[in-house]
Amino acid sequence: QVQLVESGGGLVQPGGSLRLSCAVSGSIFSIRAMGWYRQAPGKQRETVARILSSGRTTYADSVKGRFTLSRDSKNTLFLQMNSLKPEDTAVYYCKVESMAIDYWGQGTQVTVSS
Repeated sequence: QVQLVESGGGLVQPGGSLRLSCAVSGSIFSIRAMGWYRQAPGKQRETVARILSSGRTTYADSVKGRFTLSRDSKNTLFLQMNSLKPEDTAVYYCKVESMAIDYWGQGTQVTVSS
């Protein structure tokens, strides 16, 4: 049984930082990519950052230079978010893409507000 569990969300003031984690349990065969996505109220889910199995990482233009995606040897995925803005407010989800199926976490709320 594969599970993705996100943590680290919360309420932060503009300009602040948060670090999201996504712990992956269970075995996933042939991971193609892992990434973070977000969905703000009334908006479509969008890609925030994504890392391929090759190690290549891509970022949405809106977060470049502020967010950093990383992964450890146990396939725990992290998203360091600095210089947060109110427009970063959303539910953040992690996703693991395998050759057969995509796995999603349940999401963690990030609210940027003074």
